[in-house]
Amino acid sequence: MAKILAKIDSELRELIVSVAVLLLTFRILLELTSGIVWDWNGWSVIEPQSYPPCEANRFLQFTCSTAWIGMIETIKIAILATFFGMILSLPMGLLSSRNLFPQYITYPSRAVVSACRSLPSLIWAIIFVILVGLGPTAGIMAMTIYTVGYLGKMQYEAIEGMNSAPLEAANAMGLTKAELSLWVVIPEMANHLIAQMIFMFEYNVRSGTVIGIVGAGGIGYYINLYLKFLQYEKVGAYLLIIFLVVMLIDLVSIYLRSFFTDESENSKPTWTGVFLPQYEKTILSE
Repeated sequence: MAKILAKIDSELRELIVSVAVLLLTFRILLELTSGIVWDWNGWSVIEPQSYPPCEANRFLQFTCSTAWIGMIETIKIAILATFFGMILSLPMGLLSSRNLFPQYITYPSRAVVSACRSLPSLIWAIIFVILVGLGPTAGIMAMTIYTVGYLGKMQYEAIEGMNSAPLEAANAMGLTKAELSLWVVIPEMANHLIAQMIFMFEYNVRSGTVIGIVGAGGIGYYINLYLKFLQYEKVGAYLLIIFLVVMLIDLVSIYLRSFFTDESENSKPTWTGVFLPQYEKTILSE
């Protein structure tokens, strides 16, 4: 138990330090380009909109800005798309696994998964904008379809790579395919499935920043808007904010996935290793 708690403390400490370094770097960049070295007009995207009037606390005025509103909408789209995609992809992943079902079931199921993955989320977004109109609904539907294709492939590959001993024992007991999937495969592969879902959410946030360009909601809508008016400084500010948010989500997802994977603690690079080389740590330990 103490060993597990020590690992959690170590992972959390690395996460906090990494996030602090990233935020400090962004803060320094913001100060340098806000009049100290260069008066850059791009940061007006984090100022509150003039209409409707912002009623937030003066320390939270940035929550009324287009950058905040667009980024939060992008994250919401990614959360819903990942949730619905996970629900739909899990049955497809099970049906596509050749160690669970015969070929006449796995082939059609894999064809559906491949079809969902054959088009990028941006093309799916264009299709659903035409079908349901502009807005985040089209973005959610587009990214859900792509999530089914992407996540379904990872799931059936992971299931086919699982240990055959539990499957042989379940078949010997006479369990049905449904019982085998529900009571053996899913519990056995739970860690991998959760890690894949966290990774997919991270991917959807990155992808969700683009689909707004075609009118499917998110921060991409504002990027497209300012591109039309040739306001490239504001577009550049949006891109920097997207980079910051994606990096933060990446750090958090690495932290969360560490509890569901079997990666060795020693193989992970740490901030301690940056400032204290490995050979020096070895000498100190001796």
